[in-house]
Order: sequence, then structure tokens, then C-alpha cells
Amino acid sequence: MQNDPRDLDGTRVANALFLFGRREDLRQKLIALCLEAEGALEHDGSCREDITGPIVDAMHHEDDVYTKELKDGTKVSYLYRTKIARDLLLAPEQNLTHLWEPQTTKLLLHLAASATGDLIVGGAYFGDQALLAGKRMAPQGQAVHCFEPNDAQAAMLLKNIELNGFENFTVNSSGLWSTSGKSMRLDGFDSFANVVAAPDGEGFDTITIDDFVSANKLKVGLIQLDIEGSELAALQGARDTLDRDMPNVIFELHRSYVDWDNGLRSTDICKLFLEREYKVFAIRDINSHYEMPDHKIELVELDHVYLEGPHHGFNMVAFRPNFELDDTVFRMMRGVSPKLLPHKDPQLHHPTEGF
Repeated sequence: MQNDPRDLDGTRVANALFLFGRREDLRQKLIALCLEAEGALEHDGSCREDITGPIVDAMHHEDDVYTKELKDGTKVSYLYRTKIARDLLLAPEQNLTHLWEPQTTKLLLHLAASATGDLIVGGAYFGDQALLAGKRMAPQGQAVHCFEPNDAQAAMLLKNIELNGFENFTVNSSGLWSTSGKSMRLDGFDSFANVVAAPDGEGFDTITIDDFVSANKLKVGLIQLDIEGSELAALQGARDTLDRDMPNVIFELHRSYVDWDNGLRSTDICKLFLEREYKVFAIRDINSHYEMPDHKIELVELDHVYLEGPHHGFNMVAFRPNFELDDTVFRMMRGVSPKLLPHKDPQLHHPTEGF
């Protein structure tokens, strides 16, 4: 035994928790205890982010694989590499309606049900949202074209497509960009990796949405982009598709890549839609798994989005000009944050129907 019992750098605790994680029975007991703690501990902040999440993370290796079955029978396998994996382990075991970001998923499925053409997904990952959208669109004879240059996540996506017997998917290893044929690579870990230039012959090749659509003679009804700062470049490569098909578009906006000091309306990505007379809103959502089946989708008007706080990101939607907003589905908001945060000011960060 060491003379100094203090674990100053946390190494011994981390190793001990990892050993717990190698035993499924012990792991499940500790996860259950973490869930109990979230309802019992008094903490000035997010108990999930500050306390229970790090404990669950420490029990895992990035190559650990889990499988969830949703309420509708969809089966999804995933690697333990992100908050998605962690929060799914800490989610209820029964009757999950989605995997990640409940309101964005709900909106994606709503738009998929009435899409006038195929769905293009940039940053499809392991299919956390694309799988459900594709299942919704299959009876209409429409396809989902997934772009995921992360080899491990693309392989998991292919596995999930096969696991569910879906036949209306294509998976592409190219990255969406403003021009085709560029050599790029991912810089950073897994879902947080952004695209940077790579020497010729290394990394992956880029393709524009317009070139992909033209080569495959597609009509596009819906686009979803979550590609860590490459959203604008991907949309710049989709101008012809936007002008011709006018698909609805869901996309992420993050302060690390977008300067919104002069408001969202002044950003290049919003201007791209506004000059085409799209209706653009921020989506109020929680960056986690959280069941909100009876909540309306709350949209924040473009000039009235609360943007204060540390660097953060959120999802937005651009509706085609003739899209009708059904007030039984949507609620228009002003002066609130798109970030739903249970531990923050309810007036800014809670849905109007409550957590």
C-alpha cells in the first residue's frame, strides 16, 4: 500500500470504475445508483454533467457496444463514444420513443412524413435520427442518403440498417462540402471532429449535394446537417437543389464556427435561406435523451433568440416558403433560449409545458 493514500490525479478511482464496468451486473447496479442519485443529490449545476455522467463514462471503453430497442421495435447498436451513448444508458429501459434530441427528432419525423422527395443526411453518425426518419419515409417509397466519413460510425450505421432490414438507405463515406473532389480529414474525437484540409490521397473526398443529386437523378424533400461547422459549406454546395426542389432543412449552428454577434439574421447561413424566402427558426431542444411525447415543438423566431452564455450550439430549421406551420404541432416563441436545460432559469431554458 502506498504511504500517501490520496488519489491526486484520479487515476486509481478511474481504474477502479473501469473494472466495475467490465462486470455487467456491477455496472448495472452502479448505473441504477447514479440514477437514484440524480433524484436525491442537491447540486448547484447539472448532476448529470458534473457527477453521474463522469462516473458512467469512467466505467467504459470507447469500443464498448450497446444495443437499444425502441418502442416502435427499431433496434440500434452504438459505440460508447459520446453523450448519446451515456445518456441512453441513463434513460428509461422501456418505451423509448427516440434516441437523441427529442424535439429535433420529432420535427424530423414530422417533416419526413410529408417530404416531397428523398432525405439527405450530413453527419448521419450511427443513425441516431436518420434510422427513424428512413423508417417513416419507407412506405412513401423515399430513400435516405447518409453521409458519414467517420469509418467506425459508418460501419455502425450499416450494421443498424441491416439489423432492422431497412432497404431505402445509402451510406456514403464522402464529406459534404461546397466543392467536390477536395481531400479532407476529421480533426478531433468522434462526434466532435470537424473537417480540415488533408494532403491529396489522404482522408476522404468531398462531394457537393448538387453533384450527388445530379449524378443520381434525385428529388430532395428534406436535408439534415450536423457536421461540426461544415453546414454552411454543405449548403453552398446545394444551391441548385435548394432553388429547384426547395427542401425543408434542419441544421446545427454552433458559436465555435459561426459569429452571431450581430444576430442570427446576419449570419451567412441564415442569409442563404432568407434570400430564398425560407422561414427560419431556432428549435428548442435538450441535448440528451428525454421523453417529451406530448410537448409541442417550440420554435424561436429568428430575431428573438436568447443567445447569451458560453459557446454553445443548437439546431435550426429552414422551412420552404410555402410550408404551413400547424399550430397543433408547433408553438412560436420569443425571448427564450433554444437550449432546454433543466438546471437553468425556467423562464429562459424550460419548455412552456414544463420538464
